[in-house]
Amino acid sequence: MKLIIPSFENGAPIPAEFAMGIPAPDAPATFGPNRSPHIVWADAPAGTQSFTLICTDHDAPSVRDDANQPDRALPYDLPRVDFYHWVLVDIPADVRELPAGCDCEGVTPRGKEVGPTPYGRRGINSYTSWFAGETSMEGDYGGYDGPFPPWNDERVHHYHFVLYALDVPTLGLSGAFDGADALLAMRGHILAEADWVGTYAIYPQARL
Repeated sequence: MKLIIPSFENGAPIPAEFAMGIPAPDAPATFGPNRSPHIVWADAPAGTQSFTLICTDHDAPSVRDDANQPDRALPYDLPRVDFYHWVLVDIPADVRELPAGCDCEGVTPRGKEVGPTPYGRRGINSYTSWFAGETSMEGDYGGYDGPFPPWNDERVHHYHFVLYALDVPTLGLSGAFDGADALLAMRGHILAEADWVGTYAIYPQARL
């Protein structure tokens, strides 16, 4: 199975068009266009009954205390954890692409709704927990929300878009499920998978 994101090369930086956060001229960072990218795939194996798409940042800081602080940087060697940016399950078996902007156009304070869409069922992404406790932003963030790494992080983040071909038409998930829930539900049902990786950073001194 093949997966392609036409908007950027595999392993290359993600354009600002698809980021939730971008550098700002008068501040370290501000909200960006936050558009879901164009996703295309082909050569699904025989017996495929649905697809799942998950985008994960494996470079999210494990400790947030120093994130976005003007007098310090997040160390490169800080332990890292997974941060889900897109969880979409039960994509119909006859679908072979997701047009740019189909799941997100701009930043939605308090998040987009989870649940069924014409192209699959949205789960929550990790901004749900990231914004918890922030009065103007907290909520369930469904579907895609793009990169917004801490603007003082010394590490360039890697965003893995992984498409799974499954032998079941639905994972039976509902409500505010996340990427970990989807991965658990897929066990024993994965026929094939394909991935595409993009990088992103806001901190000028960030390195790979």
